[in-house]
Amino acid sequence: MSAAADNSRAPQHLGIILDGNRRWAVQHGLNKFEGHRKGYENLKTIARLAFDRGVTHLSAYVFSTENWDREKAEVSYLMDLAYKVFTQDLRELHKEGVRIRFIGSKDRVSKKILKAIAETEVLTAQNTKANLNLCFNYGGHDEIAYAARQIAREGVSPDDITPQLIKSHLYTAELPPADIIVRTSGEQRLSNFLLWDSAYAELIFVPEMWPEFNEASLDGVLSEYAQRQRRFGK
Repeated sequence: MSAAADNSRAPQHLGIILDGNRRWAVQHGLNKFEGHRKGYENLKTIARLAFDRGVTHLSAYVFSTENWDREKAEVSYLMDLAYKVFTQDLRELHKEGVRIRFIGSKDRVSKKILKAIAETEVLTAQNTKANLNLCFNYGGHDEIAYAARQIAREGVSPDDITPQLIKSHLYTAELPPADIIVRTSGEQRLSNFLLWDSAYAELIFVPEMWPEFNEASLDGVLSEYAQRQRRFGK
């Protein structure tokens, strides 16, 4: 483990926006689909490293509600890749004691992928080493609207609606707030990721494309986080 990593100050909940897969592929003369495949492979690597450094929750933005608007061929490839990851690749993390959750809407997702998601969540439900939360078909606005609809269906009085009640109806109800959000590729925006849970998150933007984000990159992020003073508005 790098000396830069300090488990005593590791974030409990690390969110990562996996950006730059397509640009990385183009820069290396590869098909953009290869960038997505490389990105999924790197997620497993970085998740393991993060958990070894004391992170207990890693939430990865793997497919957004807006990504449906990409070219049909790319969306189809991403769905096929997701199915492979959900039914095969994630079994490796299960053997290592990682619990896997899927955070997002079921709308527009195929029945076979929904089945794979349900099976993976059941398979890993009792694992306690760490938690990998895959934000798949996820959007922050959609999540908050979903919570509002659920509360309305329960007939809750407007005067009884609190931040705690809203949180309890979010997709992320069982997760702690994000301590840190990292975005790769040099872009500096949240892009609809964990909007509720990032209210007091530290934000770190790094220049590396996601497929090239490595152990040193992670240790750099964790080292910067450890040096920040979190005041939560106080």
